[in-house]
Amino acid sequence: MSANWFRRRFLPGGPLPAPRPPRPRASPVPYRRPRFLRGSGSSPGTADASCRPDARPVRSPVRGRALPWNAGYAEIINAEKSEFNEDQAACGKLCIRRFEFGVEEDREWLTLCPEEFLTGHYWALFDGHGGPAAAILAANTLHSCLRRQLEAVVEGMVATQPPMHLSGHCIRPSDPQFVEEKGIRAEDLVVGALESAFQECDEVIGRELEASGQVGGCTALVAVTLQGKLYVANAGDSRAILVRRDEVRPLSSEFTPETERQRIQQLAFLYPELLAGEFTRLEFPRRLKGDDLGQKVLFRDHHMSGWSYKCVEQSDLKYPLIHGQGRQVTVLDMDQLEPQEEDVVVMATDGLWDVLSSEQVARLVRSFLPGNREDPHRFSELAQMLIHSTQGKDNSPTQEGQVSYDDVSVFVIPLHNQGQGRSSH
Repeated sequence: MSANWFRRRFLPGGPLPAPRPPRPRASPVPYRRPRFLRGSGSSPGTADASCRPDARPVRSPVRGRALPWNAGYAEIINAEKSEFNEDQAACGKLCIRRFEFGVEEDREWLTLCPEEFLTGHYWALFDGHGGPAAAILAANTLHSCLRRQLEAVVEGMVATQPPMHLSGHCIRPSDPQFVEEKGIRAEDLVVGALESAFQECDEVIGRELEASGQVGGCTALVAVTLQGKLYVANAGDSRAILVRRDEVRPLSSEFTPETERQRIQQLAFLYPELLAGEFTRLEFPRRLKGDDLGQKVLFRDHHMSGWSYKCVEQSDLKYPLIHGQGRQVTVLDMDQLEPQEEDVVVMATDGLWDVLSSEQVARLVRSFLPGNREDPHRFSELAQMLIHSTQGKDNSPTQEGQVSYDDVSVFVIPLHNQGQGRSSH
């Protein structure tokens, strides 16, 4: 059907009107940075933090604003594709209420004295792809999902052994034995709550994005402390490590189950519209950057169990469909760990790990903390220093001058004198 036919049929003698520009899609949530960054500015000395002319400042919480456990935080916007930071962060205190079954088997929330509350702390990083919307939604939603899921099992968490029936009624005398044979412990209820919270949050994000006509997604890396244990839950390619004087321990991993890889890629091959123009179905050993354009790199597609090489095109720089989509939860018993003064957990989005290995980060941590023991803000200073090490400075502590072109967000969580014992208040 030609434009001339359209003009003759509907607009005789008149010019064809200019097409209307597409209406902007309303974001389900407004763009903003984490609340704990309000009033913050760039860190000192960041004007020359990178050899790149478009260097952006590193931001940390304003001095005097303490995060849970005196944790440190820093972030930088590096993604040249957008003025927005697609990373998001959240942290705070978790207060888990208890409920009991009423006479009519209905749940009544009870107002109890503080000693009856179960409390913990929460730190989370979200790395958006296809825009910041999903990460913002996750940062504002996941902690509420987690609290609800924990409140649903809190009676089992505080019991000596999780009961078969949450009401406390023993239907069969052998019920406790079945629970014991399965090896079900209180920490398994927390792990299940985290997994369910991730699923619930994922569904909320999907509904909100669909309602607003947007696409995208995000990774999630969460650390939670409850009852003397540290739980690290991960879905995506962010990473958390435990750094001690003589040990580096991974607390998360990035993976997509091999059994699912080819099925997912084949679906993307058959129905490319599912990718919404935001993803590539091809798998690469790592996420490609602008520096890879024109280079021949390893890749594989849906029909391949082995690998081959291809010349990198612009479309290959999209977010990879097959990359860090697994979920896992790692549990760290703080009593057994017996943390020392300079033991920390480093959580960061992939912008840090694209440039620094876990061992390099551990060396930077060990070189920085001993000389700054009197600084109450040393953990945020350490987070800033880790980010500066990704900005290509000639005097970078790694002496490698590598540059991360992605957004970078870092939490540094000190473990010494934190969370030991089973006190929950």
